[in-house]
Amino acid sequence: MKVLVTGGAGYVGSHLVDKLLATEHDVVVLDDFSLGKRENIQHNLSSPAFQLVEGSITEPGTVKKVMDGCELVFHLAARVGIKYIVDDPLRGILTNVVGTETVLKEAYRRGARVLFASTSEVYGRSKAVPFREDGERLLGSTSVARWSYSSAKAIDEHLALAYAREGLRVAIVRYFNSYGPRLDPVGYGSVVAKFITQALTGRPITVHSDGQQTRSFTFVDDTVEGTILAATMPAGEGQVFNLGNGREVAVLELAQMVKAITGSASPIEHVDYSAVFGPNFEDIPRRVPDVEKARRVLGFEAKVPLEKGLKVTIDWMKRTLGD
Repeated sequence: MKVLVTGGAGYVGSHLVDKLLATEHDVVVLDDFSLGKRENIQHNLSSPAFQLVEGSITEPGTVKKVMDGCELVFHLAARVGIKYIVDDPLRGILTNVVGTETVLKEAYRRGARVLFASTSEVYGRSKAVPFREDGERLLGSTSVARWSYSSAKAIDEHLALAYAREGLRVAIVRYFNSYGPRLDPVGYGSVVAKFITQALTGRPITVHSDGQQTRSFTFVDDTVEGTILAATMPAGEGQVFNLGNGREVAVLELAQMVKAITGSASPIEHVDYSAVFGPNFEDIPRRVPDVEKARRVLGFEAKVPLEKGLKVTIDWMKRTLGD
């Protein structure tokens, strides 16, 4: 079929594009390259099954053009990365809410099916770990900019589910700390990328606070597999799924693993959140998915162990930084 991938030049999006092309779909990518990179999709430019359009999801005319003839839309384009959100919350809110409504509205008009990529950030600082898809959200004050990302993506989910009530075929996935090759080496939204870059360049590996905050790290191959399953299985329609690895890992442990695998002499240093994000920043102490629903409904289960995924990612980062 003909498929649209918004944000297809991004880290996850470009891997998704590779998989779709490998399974003989025609793929259109819409990306404004604010975060996506041309080198992520450069190898596909000569394919007759691939089309690249540079533009924004907030432009109705552009979205209408790229969706022409598409039966399935993977909507991954978004303003992501906590640092970017904290520095420019207005751009994040408008991109994530206005852009998503534009995509959903056009897909609904055309009768196309949609996969919406959401985030584990929607759970906020809930203490009901592991997070269930139907669990309650707990957020901080609206004066704290980081919560604007969680709120914007939650509004997107509400929009998707409201359109589903009107007949749109849509599924929602919440990503949990996906990592792998093509991560931005500066680590715009990835602690994995940041730690690896610091370790390979000999800089201190900087861990926020005491490093006991935990996350669930999901290799990109698993992320893509779950995304496609949710998008294509009828049982996924109108549903929300956590896509993550059930293993809970402390950030300090991750830093130690990266240091060991790279053989780096970089020291591990602890820094206050305020030094990076400014005053009034609030972090999430534990972020771990309940993976039972994705396993039961989609047959999805993350397979790549963190140690193996880190080695692959580190090898790629070595080549990238070497260039």
